[in-house]
Amino acid sequence: MSNHTRNKPSNTNLKAPHQETEQIPDHGDAHDRSRNLRPGVRGRVARVAIVGTGFVGATTAYALLISGAVAEIVLINRDKKVAEGHVNDLRDAELFTHTTRVVAGDFSDCGAADVIIITAGVHQTPGMRSRLDDLKEGASILRDIVLEIARHDPGGILLIASNPVDVLTYAAWKWTGLPAGRVIGSGTSLDTSRFRRRLGELYGVAPDNVHAYVIGEHGDSQVPALTSARIAGIPLEDFCREQGLPYDKASLRAIANDTRTAGHQILQAKGATYYGIGSALTRVVGAILRDERAILTVSSLVPESMDLGEVCLSLPAVVGRDGVTRVLPIPLSDVERQAIKASAEILKQYNAMLDIPKGSLA
Repeated sequence: MSNHTRNKPSNTNLKAPHQETEQIPDHGDAHDRSRNLRPGVRGRVARVAIVGTGFVGATTAYALLISGAVAEIVLINRDKKVAEGHVNDLRDAELFTHTTRVVAGDFSDCGAADVIIITAGVHQTPGMRSRLDDLKEGASILRDIVLEIARHDPGGILLIASNPVDVLTYAAWKWTGLPAGRVIGSGTSLDTSRFRRRLGELYGVAPDNVHAYVIGEHGDSQVPALTSARIAGIPLEDFCREQGLPYDKASLRAIANDTRTAGHQILQAKGATYYGIGSALTRVVGAILRDERAILTVSSLVPESMDLGEVCLSLPAVVGRDGVTRVLPIPLSDVERQAIKASAEILKQYNAMLDIPKGSLA
């Protein structure tokens, strides 16, 4: 049974993700087909809808096109001309990548999408301003979007990339009334990638062979979980001893800090971040569509058993066709345990600022 079962709102009228409906031929625009093709119908094409075609949304669409994991990408933007421009640009790349149907659509197309990615939000400006500073403006934008999506009875997974992602993932769950496992955020998936890459560089191994997680908030209170970090299954300190390498805590602290501030540094240099997060979102989408049951650090509702309260933050989670089905505990030191509790408390304070009644848009 999913860890999220206890939190499924009783007042939702949204359908289950695998409802069988009649399949219709794959032609015409996305809007014509959206009312009948539901996620989970055998033989239907895999559809991803992206709401917001700014830097992150457009880059995610391109990454999905290159991946070949999706048969149809629907771009939804407030200014449809912008979405259409991206559609034409992406179609020019089709011959060199994978055959993928890319169309400009509207919110009605979300009803038939396997994954709905929300990237629209507050544009971050260069500087050291916290993502949480933009909470209320971002929440207002998200509320309008999820209200429109909820009107079309979504049957797929809602994937939030807008910042502050943990707070907005929690808000989207509350507002839509969807089961908690079907509302997930990109969380610390990108931070974890940054962390593993830096550890790999330090120890001279491929990041694929480094197993380490950044947990908690995608932001200033994130926690690099060094206690559970492994290289080829070997704890870092043991790996260093066996390889004759120094176990340098100062270097590890520097890596943790560099991971935490990496996004700010990119913003300072070029004004936006999009390649990393676009790739991270594509990885999550792939895990969902292929029902991989991959373990990813996405943001989701924390199980009650973890004693962190009602909050969305990142922990290693099993991700598959139904979204997040399990959240996994990992070994933590006393210091890391206190840090994840502190991260949860910070996020709960911001959640309280929104004062959201459960299922308020359902």
